[in-house]
Amino acid sequence: MKHVVKGSEPRLFAEWKGCANENWRPSWENLGGEPKKALKESLIAEQGSICCYCERRLAENDSHIEHFRPRCDPAVDPLEYSNLLCSCQENLRRGEPRHCGNLKGDWFDPALLVSPLSVDCERRFAFTGDGGITPADEKDSAASETIKRLGLNISKLRALRAGAVEPFLDEALSPEEMRCFVSGYLAKDDAGRFGEFWTTIRYLFGGFVES
Repeated sequence: MKHVVKGSEPRLFAEWKGCANENWRPSWENLGGEPKKALKESLIAEQGSICCYCERRLAENDSHIEHFRPRCDPAVDPLEYSNLLCSCQENLRRGEPRHCGNLKGDWFDPALLVSPLSVDCERRFAFTGDGGITPADEKDSAASETIKRLGLNISKLRALRAGAVEPFLDEALSPEEMRCFVSGYLAKDDAGRFGEFWTTIRYLFGGFVES
């Protein structure tokens, strides 16, 4: 889970909300068209095009706008930008396992759900070379529950993380080549995207850059 730094809401979204009057109020149900498109594009951009929970690459046709605090909570403003993220999994194929926002659904417990909006979220989890994820501190019940509730350790995600790790295990790479490989991966590309499973790679191989 990579820390998401929230920016300002997109202009089209703000202007759409600003059209409220005595005869019309903006709501989640009537959000659509260009304002919703601009909103989703803004969320994807500020996350570096990776899922707010598992860090898979976000695809337009397989991602959705995620309310971190669920909108079924009457205290939540469904249009509050600071509560909005972008998660993978929109239209599940038959037999595909649910995870991330799709699995989380309306569950929310601030004491047991690690937030990608928290600056310490990245150090709450540890990773293994075979794609596994565990709490960095075995006593961290919130990290354990987050992994369970978001399905972050299901076999599908373990395999995808292992695939991201594999190129870094090439024994032919010199220490300098490894340093360049890791530093390049952890930097955004020319399109402003982070590499998939960014925190996994930094956890396992960040030492090559830090040293």
